[in-house]
Amino acid sequence: MSWMRKAAHQVGQWRVERARRRADMERYKAARRAARKSGGRLPEPENLGPPPTGFALLPWLLMGLGSFSNLLQGRTPQPWIGGLGLLAFNSLYVYVTFRAFAKEKRRARSTRVALALMGVVTCALAIVYGGSWLYFFPLLGLATGAVMRGPWLGRAGLALTALAAAVSAVRDGWDALNVAYGTFLSTMVTAAILSLTEAVRELRAAREELARRAVEEERLRFSRDLHDLLGHTLSVIVVKSEAARRLAPSNMDAALLQITDIESVGRQALTEIREAVTGYRQGSLATELDRADSALTAADITTVVHRSGPPLPASAEALLGWVVREAVTNVVRHSGAARCEITVAGAGERVRLSIADNGDGTGVQRTPPARPDVGGTGLKGLKERLAAAGGSLEAGPGPQGGFLVTAELPTEVAT
Repeated sequence: MSWMRKAAHQVGQWRVERARRRADMERYKAARRAARKSGGRLPEPENLGPPPTGFALLPWLLMGLGSFSNLLQGRTPQPWIGGLGLLAFNSLYVYVTFRAFAKEKRRARSTRVALALMGVVTCALAIVYGGSWLYFFPLLGLATGAVMRGPWLGRAGLALTALAAAVSAVRDGWDALNVAYGTFLSTMVTAAILSLTEAVRELRAAREELARRAVEEERLRFSRDLHDLLGHTLSVIVVKSEAARRLAPSNMDAALLQITDIESVGRQALTEIREAVTGYRQGSLATELDRADSALTAADITTVVHRSGPPLPASAEALLGWVVREAVTNVVRHSGAARCEITVAGAGERVRLSIADNGDGTGVQRTPPARPDVGGTGLKGLKERLAAAGGSLEAGPGPQGGFLVTAELPTEVAT
C-alpha cells in the first residue's frame, strides 16, 4: 500500500502547486490591470511553465492508445506479451518522468537504469509488432529529454534518433523518417522546455536570496550606525548634564553653556540619524576629534590630540571617525580616566589611529557586553568594518596601564 500513499502524496502536491499557480496568476492579472489604469510599468509574470511534477508529462501516454486499441480488438498476436510490454513501458515511463523533476533523483543510477530498461522494452515491442507500437520511441525520447539534461543530451538524442530510425526502417520502411523526426523533436524540445523552466525558477530563487541578503545587510548597517551614533551622543548628553548640574549652584553662565552644548548635540544627533537612515552619512575625522575633545573635557578628562601626515580621503576619514566616536564613548563611560591621548599618524599608504587613556575601569566593564545574536555593535562592529576595508582594529590594556585602541587602515579604502 506504500505506492498508494506515495501516489496520493503526489496528487496532493500537484493540487497545492496548481492552486498556488492559479493564485499567482490572479495576482499577476490584477497587477496588470492596475498598471494599465495607472499607466505604470507592467509587472513580470510569476511561476510560468508546467508545474514541477511528473503529472505534466502523463498526458503524452495517450500516444500509446493505438497499441492499446489493437490489443482490445485482438489484432495483436500473442496479446499477453503485448499487454505485459505495454504495462512495463507505462510503469517505467511514470517512474522515470516523476523522478525527472527532482535533480537528485534525476541523476540517480536507478533512474538511468529504468530509462535503459524503457529503451529495451521499446525496441522489443517495436521489432515484434511494428505499426503503432513504433510510436513508443517518441515517448522514450520525451522521457530521455526529461532526464538527460546537460552536456550528454545531444549525443543521447542523436543516438536514440538513430536507433528509432533503424528499428522503424526494418519494420515500416520510409515511415521511419516520421518516427525518427518525432523522437528527435520530443527529446530536444522536452529537455529545452524543462531546462528553461528550471533555470527560471533558480534565477527567481537567486533573486529572492539576493534581495533577502540586501535587506539583512541594510539592517546590519542601520543597527550598527544607530548604535554608534546614539551610544556616543547619549553619553555626551549625560556627561554634559552632570556638568551642568554641578555648575548650576556656583556658575550659572557655565551651566547654561553646557545646556547649550546639550541642545547642539541633540540637534546634530537628529541630523545624523536622518542621514544614517538614508545611508548618506559620511563622517569627518576633524569633526569627530572636536566632539571628542568637547565630551572628554565635560567629563573632566584632559584631552591631547596629535595629528600628522597628509590629508585623508573621505572614506578613510569616515571609518576613523567611527573609531574615535566609539573609543571616546567608552573612555567617558567606563574608564575613570583623567587623561586621554588621541594620535593620528599617516605615513605612506597606511594611517594609524590610537586612543589611549590612563584609567583603571574600577568596577566597570571596559565595553558593554555584546549579545551573541546581534552583530555590528561597539568595537566588534568597528573591527568588522575595518577588516572589510583592508584594515585592522586592536583593543586592550595599554603598555603603561589604562586602555588602548589602535586602528590601522589603508589610505585608499576598499569599497
